[in-house]
Amino acid sequence: MKRIVRASAFALLVCVAPAGAEGTADPAAASVQNFYDVLTASMKAGGSAKSRFDKLKPAIEQDFDLPGMTALSVGPSWASISAADQKVLTDAFERMTIANYARNFSSYGGEKFTVDPVVAQRGTDKFVKSSMKLASGDATAFNYRLHQAGDNWKILDVFLAGNISTMAQKRADFSATLASGGPQGLAKKIDALADQQLNG
Repeated sequence: MKRIVRASAFALLVCVAPAGAEGTADPAAASVQNFYDVLTASMKAGGSAKSRFDKLKPAIEQDFDLPGMTALSVGPSWASISAADQKVLTDAFERMTIANYARNFSSYGGEKFTVDPVVAQRGTDKFVKSSMKLASGDATAFNYRLHQAGDNWKILDVFLAGNISTMAQKRADFSATLASGGPQGLAKKIDALADQQLNG
């Protein structure tokens, strides 16, 4: 199933010490749950990719550290990019992220997202395990790395099965465009990817 293939890109297996007792309502887990609640509502509402984009945008802005994720996807050269170009890249990355969820989670077929209340901590970051169970009974792991941004815990990275960072994957995908076209060229590429998701 196409959705299972898409979902597998978000699996993470990480061995770290648990933060807090089982059943504790950890704020990092609450951020993931909030996102899932909105994602599920968007899937149930269906409609166009643009309408789902509009529904998901506030939750993704609230629960994802989009500037931090953009910086990770660009890599060490982020610090040398001007503030204006950083904003252009962050805006493009945000649009691509929302468009990806709007396109890949377009309808509801009985899927159930479950968030593990036991949150693992490594340094200042927290790791939240979760899964998406299909109506068929098949389940796929979705796991998140979060850090504290202001008063909120926000998603900073998502991982492939094992420990492969999707931000590292994006950095590999973006590196050639950044080298040849600079920040503006990379922003155009990211916007084009968002267009493909919204209009494909």
